[in-house]
Amino acid sequence: MLLIECNKVKKYFGERLILNIDNFRVYSEDRIGIVGINGVGKTTLIDIITKNIKPDEGSVKIYDSYSYISQLREPEDKKLDEEIASKFNINAQYKDSMSGGEKTRFKLASAFSKDQELIIADEPTSNLDIEGIELIEKRLEEYKGALMIISHDRNFLDKLCNKIYELEDGKLICYNGNYSAYFDKKLRDKERAEFEYTQYTKEKTRLKHAIVDAREKSSGIKNAPSRMGNSEARLHKMGGQKAKASIDRAVKNLNKRIDHLEIKERPKVHEKIKLDISSVNELHSKIIIEGRKISKSFKDKIIFNSADFEIYKDSKVAVVGPNGCGKSTLVKMIMQGDSSIRISNSAKIGYFSQDMNILDEGLTIKENVLKESIYDETFARILLSRLLFRKDDIFKKVRVLSGGERVKVSLAKILLSDFNMLILDEPTNYMDIDSLEVIEEALRGYNGTLLFVSHDRRFIEEVADKIMTMEDNKINLFNGGYKEYIDKKSKSNTMKEVEKEKQLMLLQNRLSEVLGRLSMPSKKDNVEELDKEYYELLGKIKELKL
Repeated sequence: MLLIECNKVKKYFGERLILNIDNFRVYSEDRIGIVGINGVGKTTLIDIITKNIKPDEGSVKIYDSYSYISQLREPEDKKLDEEIASKFNINAQYKDSMSGGEKTRFKLASAFSKDQELIIADEPTSNLDIEGIELIEKRLEEYKGALMIISHDRNFLDKLCNKIYELEDGKLICYNGNYSAYFDKKLRDKERAEFEYTQYTKEKTRLKHAIVDAREKSSGIKNAPSRMGNSEARLHKMGGQKAKASIDRAVKNLNKRIDHLEIKERPKVHEKIKLDISSVNELHSKIIIEGRKISKSFKDKIIFNSADFEIYKDSKVAVVGPNGCGKSTLVKMIMQGDSSIRISNSAKIGYFSQDMNILDEGLTIKENVLKESIYDETFARILLSRLLFRKDDIFKKVRVLSGGERVKVSLAKILLSDFNMLILDEPTNYMDIDSLEVIEEALRGYNGTLLFVSHDRRFIEEVADKIMTMEDNKINLFNGGYKEYIDKKSKSNTMKEVEKEKQLMLLQNRLSEVLGRLSMPSKKDNVEELDKEYYELLGKIKELKL
């Protein structure tokens, strides 16, 4: 069933054509992910579809009901059904004092409660921790209607989408499958383009060499020797003319073949980013940061209680856990020099925080990045280009940049500066997927020590070799990548479930026994004690079933 139809849609910002979409249709079985670099027009497209703004040309038709989830808009209904609220672990009453993650979950719960044919969501994983993202994934997987999602969370797009639309140069290009299928197809297209360009240049070079050889043969055909008679000279000349004419025809045909070759443009080749730290700043300590008996609380809420941790040289540690568990608190304690935390004297720490206060708003992108760079301008330009700051973009003042652009400039500045350890607090927020993958590449190749907080599971998978968690007011370090950590956690949870089932069975058996004795008590039975045990057993069974 057709739900949405866009025909000949165009949208301009000033003289710039943002959207130029011939035809875009959404059907009831579609689960669409929309991707593209920051500023390409993804949210503008959604705003046109949802009639929040009008296109300059073309038409948009919506044939059924839908729910729209936006980070910038409050929900229309601020009271939820208790059952739907409990499914999303959220208060049934919307409040302005809710955290960003709670507001997102409320909006999604509100969308589900309306039972619409289509859900449109703009960055629905923003402000959510990993547990929140997985909860939303589960609910959207269970949802039977169509989906249209703008997201930079690649795992989220993998789980939920059967089509990916890439918005580039105003056009929508459709790729069947989830994000990984889209990524593989783009990779194969790139490899094919490189192969075709190589074949094209080889054939063009071969034909040019053949032309040169033919012309050399033509110029090598000599005039008739002076000792020849007139008739012999005439015959020699005629033979030479025929040979030259034949070669000239061959040259002409070769030139035609060159003209008829299908021109293949050279594919863009991204230069590799390798961040090598100067040996002058090499860390000599085995343990770079060490915390002993850390305690921290806010009013009645205990964050850490006599917690210990260690960060080893050259490790790449991802700090994960639910909102409020103490991830950012730990980072701030490190940066503020808490007395319970020891930092190696040779550590030179570069710190990225959401306030991005390392940037000078009055300077250009280039000036900010080069101000403390240990790399030359050429390398800095390569990194900025890969982060989509090209040509004259690098001369923009920081004050005119968007939030996503500022994040990228801040990270570029930190990556190029004279540090041997990086601490990054939520570095992937507001960043498009292309830039995310560039930062991943840079951090994978970084030969210093890294500690970072993130809720982006793919980013953690690609970069981290150790996982730090906060549980029961303690700090735990898992020696392995994110997938290994999840596998181990899953096995541990399975074992806990098995143990829980065993306990439940024993309690239920005992409950049956107590109930039987209460219904027909013997002279030896203490009915009051049995009654008390009965209610205790009911409480324990209820607790285990939660």
